[in-house]
Amino acid sequence: MRSFILGSDWCTDCDDVVAMRVLCRAHKAGEINLLGVGINTCVDVSVASLYGFLATEGVTDVAVGIDMKSADARRFEPKYQPRLANYAPDKTNADAEDAVRMYRRLIANSPTRVEILEIGFTQVIAGALMSQPDDISPLSGIELFRQKVAKVWMMAGKWDEEGGKEYNFCCHQLTSTNATTFCDNCPIPVTFLGWEVGNTVISGNELPDDDVLKQALIDHGSPNGRSSWDPMLVVLAIIGNEKAAGYSVTRGRARVDASDGSNYFTENAAGPHQYVTKLFDDSYYQKQINDRIS
Repeated sequence: MRSFILGSDWCTDCDDVVAMRVLCRAHKAGEINLLGVGINTCVDVSVASLYGFLATEGVTDVAVGIDMKSADARRFEPKYQPRLANYAPDKTNADAEDAVRMYRRLIANSPTRVEILEIGFTQVIAGALMSQPDDISPLSGIELFRQKVAKVWMMAGKWDEEGGKEYNFCCHQLTSTNATTFCDNCPIPVTFLGWEVGNTVISGNELPDDDVLKQALIDHGSPNGRSSWDPMLVVLAIIGNEKAAGYSVTRGRARVDASDGSNYFTENAAGPHQYVTKLFDDSYYQKQINDRIS
């Protein structure tokens, strides 16, 4: 069974919660093994709200980490988190492991190569990649990735134009700088799903009114569903094959400008990076997601 670690900003948009539902359902069904979730945007109820949502899904065996250094993100007003936190009122941010350390621990201790899903900001995955040997492993982060990580699946970038800008790369200087570090140093294959792929695919629009996920969408201000950037990336990764999931790929090397998060791509058939383009109309991908979250 394939094992995954998820990184999520878990604050700024509700498509993260839709993606989390997809992963929880796949984990419980034995389709995948979700090892842990790293939160890369720190608000006061980050950990409580994630534990709360996991509790509503009946998932209790997943590690939770957080980047407490991203406290500047508290300028974001949490929308769905306070209600979800009520499902785990005893949890605080102090109950979570440091996210970079959690990545290192889960990667090093996994008996098989893991895959990393990133649907948020980049500082945690870049921090894990550039980490130094410690009590967890004598390997550096780059060595750990090379030996123990099979692939990275990342929702980030806008690949239909040179110099495109997308939130996960350009929201703030922290993520722009670390996106550059990640793209320049990651020693394993990366598949990107960009803003242009998920923007017009609306999911979560068929949920019953008493569904916790439906309420999260309402709290966000998206009662009729939300653009599907994050759940599309997660479904793609679970399927594990771009063509089988309904995409063509463009292969080459991605680059991110550290000053503003703009992204660029140089095509090369032997390159380590690729971005996906939809092969079908939006309803195809909408159904992929809605079937998994209903």
